This record gives sequence, structure tokens and C-alpha cells, in this order.
Amino acid sequence: MNVKRTFGTILTILGIVGLIYTGYELIGKSKDYTTLAVVGVIGLIFFFAGIGLVRNTKDEPNHRMI
Repeated sequence: MNVKRTFGTILTILGIVGLIYTGYELIGKSKDYTTLAVVGVIGLIFFFAGIGLVRNTKDEPNHRMI
């Protein structure tokens, strides 16, 4: 199991959740714009960092013999 790829997937999912939450609250006309901006920016950072980790991590087989 590749730890970088797994961490990238987790970051991507967290980013998607943050972006969906931000969109949902904006559509619901929430008045707390500062929190929405912070959650949205962190969601974008997590999303793009996760995509970058998944894309740039090579799948190398583990050749350990037991």
C-alpha cells in the first residue's frame, strides 16, 4: 500500500467535502462569509494538494520476500 497515494486520496476527499459544504452554505444564504471563505480556500488547497500527490506518486511494486 502506497502511503503517499492514500494520503493524497484522503486530502482530495477532505477538499471535496469542504467545497461542497461551502457551496451548500452559499446557496443557503449563510451570513458568515469569513468562515465560508476560510473553509473554501482550505478545501481548494486540500483538493489540489491531494490531486497532485495522487498524480505524481509512482506505483512501484514491493519486492520483499517473506
